[in-house]
Amino acid sequence: MDEEYLEAVLDLVERIPAGRAMTYGTIAEVVADGLVASGGTARGGPRQVGQVLARAGSGVPWWRVVNASGRPPVHAARRALDHLGAEGTPLTADGTRVALRRAIWFPDDDD
Repeated sequence: MDEEYLEAVLDLVERIPAGRAMTYGTIAEVVADGLVASGGTARGGPRQVGQVLARAGSGVPWWRVVNASGRPPVHAARRALDHLGAEGTPLTADGTRVALRRAIWFPDDDD
């Protein structure tokens, strides 16, 4: 896996504030834009973001990254939902997904 891409993904995930979330696809877009802006080339999509988190994401708040419908990773859904709930992240009424309209975060939200 490309080290520059891996670091860019992990750096971005680390910046997601408690109580907020991003989708795999949004992370892929933001990372690609940043790499192009710094003279690199765009690479990777939502699946690659997932691979980065699966392989090297244990040290970042991986639970704040969800799919486009707001669902956390299937293999760790209960742990992710527990973390999200403890942080006050808005969830859907059934508690199985992040309410993305209220919880989505973009890097320029705090820059």
